[in-house]
Amino acid sequence: MEIIDTHAHYDDSRFDDNRDEVIADVLNIGYIRNIINAGCSIEGSKAGQALSRKYPQFYFTAGIHPHDSVEIKDRDRTLFELEGLLRDPKCVALGEIGLDYYYDYDRDVQKNWLEWQMQMAQRMGKPVAIHDREAHGDCMDMVRKYPDVIGEFHSFSGSAEMAKELVKRGWYISFSGVITFKNASKILEAVKAVPLDRIMIETDAPYLAPVPMRGKTNVSSYMKYTAEAAANVLGISTEEFCAATTENAKRLFGIK
Repeated sequence: MEIIDTHAHYDDSRFDDNRDEVIADVLNIGYIRNIINAGCSIEGSKAGQALSRKYPQFYFTAGIHPHDSVEIKDRDRTLFELEGLLRDPKCVALGEIGLDYYYDYDRDVQKNWLEWQMQMAQRMGKPVAIHDREAHGDCMDMVRKYPDVIGEFHSFSGSAEMAKELVKRGWYISFSGVITFKNASKILEAVKAVPLDRIMIETDAPYLAPVPMRGKTNVSSYMKYTAEAAANVLGISTEEFCAATTENAKRLFGIK
């Protein structure tokens, strides 16, 4: 059995005290094929790049997260640096980008940065990793505006209908440990709606640890619980589910 963690944040400060030890433990387990470290800022994207150079199993994405977008003072320099990161052979996507309406961040700034990055993805032919928190309508509007751009909606929280539309438009849907939570019935309906050739899983480490590890610092080895939950909902074996999600991640992100 092999699993690709399509979205993690091993550059997060929660790993500062024991990052190398944690990563070594995860990789030594044997079933974690690859990990994609998601960038949220230029600094975070560079940290992901450094991890990809240190560990052959690591890839990274580079992008400006909606939370970080409101702090940027020099747009042109940031976009220039971002484009440089995207040209790294181990950078597999532009992300994580998107919209977050849960917190009180300037929505116009978020939308501008999402659009600028969607334009860059279209120009460079890169897939994107979308962060969508309580902003489903506006995120879908952006997807429709840029039909040539595809990627993943990470830690998907939308409806089954939204998932179906995204799949029709060529997108992939990634699910996190949230699907193991007690209040996950809506998201489980979305799991059922996604064809097996478009579904992926992730940790969003160090966040969103699945049951029975909920409340702990999440790591990629915990994905087995997410995979078991998804496979159970789909009525297939965990091995079959993991094989499908691994092939999907390899296809979308160009991982060999």
